[in-house]
Amino acid sequence: MCTCGCISRPTLKLSASLLDITGKSNEISQDLRKKIVDLHKSGSSLGASSKRLKVPHSSVQTIVHKYKHHGTTQLSYCSGRRRVLSPRDERTLVQKVQINPRTTAKDLVK
Repeated sequence: MCTCGCISRPTLKLSASLLDITGKSNEISQDLRKKIVDLHKSGSSLGASSKRLKVPHSSVQTIVHKYKHHGTTQLSYCSGRRRVLSPRDERTLVQKVQINPRTTAKDLVK
């Protein structure tokens, strides 16, 4: 207990290596991705590449697999629902609503 009567919780000081384990992931830079692919092309195993570059084995495996499948190390698009309307359709809807603000969704469908 502290002087004010409240119960204090012990604080944990985590080392940098423990913070890496907690699941907070960072994106791997494009340079590092290229190094991983270059090592793979030169015949280095996934485990050896992983240890040499200090990157998780699963990340090296994923990067190499994506490179084999897509032929590039560029990041793919983010997940999420695809857009239903094209940009042209969106502009048309915005124009119709700006002309008549009391337009309903039923009117816009027509």
